[in-house]
This record gives sequence, C-alpha cells and structure tokens, in this order.
Amino acid sequence: MKKILIVLAAVLIFQGLSAQKYMTRNGFIGFYSHTPMEDIKADNNQVASVFDTETGELVFQVLMKSFKFEKSLMEEHFNENYVESEKFPKSTFSGKIIKPSSIDLTVKGKHEVTVEGDLTIHGVTKKVSAPGEIEVTGDGISASSKFVISPEDYKIEIPGVVRDKIAKEMEITVLIKYTAM
Repeated sequence: MKKILIVLAAVLIFQGLSAQKYMTRNGFIGFYSHTPMEDIKADNNQVASVFDTETGELVFQVLMKSFKFEKSLMEEHFNENYVESEKFPKSTFSGKIIKPSSIDLTVKGKHEVTVEGDLTIHGVTKKVSAPGEIEVTGDGISASSKFVISPEDYKIEIPGVVRDKIAKEMEITVLIKYTAM
C-alpha cells in the first residue's frame, strides 16, 4: 500500500510539472508583402514551439525551406537568393511574455500580451517586441500575433531588379495551437 501511494504521488507531481509546458510541431507562420507591382505571400505549417506557462518563456524554430509560395519561382528565389536556406536553414525566436504573472492561464478566455525576445533570421539576431493574444480553451492554449519586420534588418539583400516588387517591410502572422507536454 505504501508503494502505491508513493507511485501515485510521483505521478501527480509529474503531471503538475508537465502541465506547465505546452508545445506544438505544426504551428503556422506566414508572411505577406504588398507593393503596387506584386503581392508576395508564403505559409509555413511546420513550426515547432514550446511555451512555459509558469515563466512565460516561448521558443520557436522554423525551417526556412518549409515556406510555401503560390509561385514555385518565388519559392526558389526565396530559398536560394534571399534567405539562403542551405547556409541558414532555420529561423528561431527565444523570448518571453512581459509580466506573465499578470495573466491567469488557468481561466478560459483571451489574454492580450506583449512578447519580447531575440529573433534570428539569415544568421542575424535582433531584439523584437510584438503584441499577441493567448487564448485558453478546453483543448489547450492558442497563441497569435501579427508584427512587421524589415528584410534589410536581417541582411537579406533584395536585388535592384526586383526591389519594386518586394516591400521594405513584411507582415508576419503567427498562429499556434499548443497541447500540454
């Protein structure tokens, strides 16, 4: 009987600890560029992320070759000429929610947050801050954000021939559905 109580207590403790971390391997990140000459849109549904609800820490990893474009030539140019996916295969984000103790993630509903951290693209790391929303449901936790980056900030060179077709800023959309680890 004593052994059963010890095992039960260990299981309950482990479940309590693991319920604080959530993850996904199929999150979504997309980007959009609008110019009068052309719109460019790419989607990536192979985003890995871990979210620690106790500390507010978030980590993302994105394979650059997993971005899909409507036009295969755009995808080829993106991987070979702009982000150089062979040389820089991943983009990462490591950061945290500002003031995580101010939101109660045990209560179902939507919570407005600000996330700050280090975004690495094309081998260049920059500090970023973005608004977001965390939604707690019966199925888990979802997170979303929209923010803008400049390819120039990440030393992504756009040749003069196509400079008018690619906006100076890209709108980034993040949609993540986490499940408990």
